[in-house]
Amino acid sequence: MTDYYLDASALVKRYADELGSGWVRQITDLSAQNTILLAEITLAEVAAALAAKHRAPAGVTREQRDRALSRFLQDCDEHFLILPVDRLIIDRAVELTQDYRLRGYDAVQLATALVNSDLLQSAGVPLPIFVAGDDDLLVAAKAEQFSVDNPLLHADLDSSQSAE
Repeated sequence: MTDYYLDASALVKRYADELGSGWVRQITDLSAQNTILLAEITLAEVAAALAAKHRAPAGVTREQRDRALSRFLQDCDEHFLILPVDRLIIDRAVELTQDYRLRGYDAVQLATALVNSDLLQSAGVPLPIFVAGDDDLLVAAKAEQFSVDNPLLHADLDSSQSAE
């Protein structure tokens, strides 16, 4: 059992076939008994990514999009630990944008992980592994003392795993 903090670029791979999907499905599968931590904003980010996949030329059908979105929202309600985003986190995200090359939502993702990890560490719980598909975000997370992982580094699992 491991604790993972996934940003949207990583989590969307659970619901849509992309490079790295096999590994993300493996670590987020209930049988793995890992704790999956997400920022509240991940709900909007993953929903937007799924909608974009529907709008793309030769993209997924409306039915596929709706099924993936429904499954994602159900997983959020039943299996994932959703971390709220408040002013403390936004203020920390603002600071992070000045120290690292981060887009706004990426800064909020990292700030959410940092603020909540401070709370977890004070309770004696180890830092989660920070998972993202964005190199700039992973560089920043690593600089902030997270162990990091990128689903794209596990693309070899894609051929052995199929969509759930």
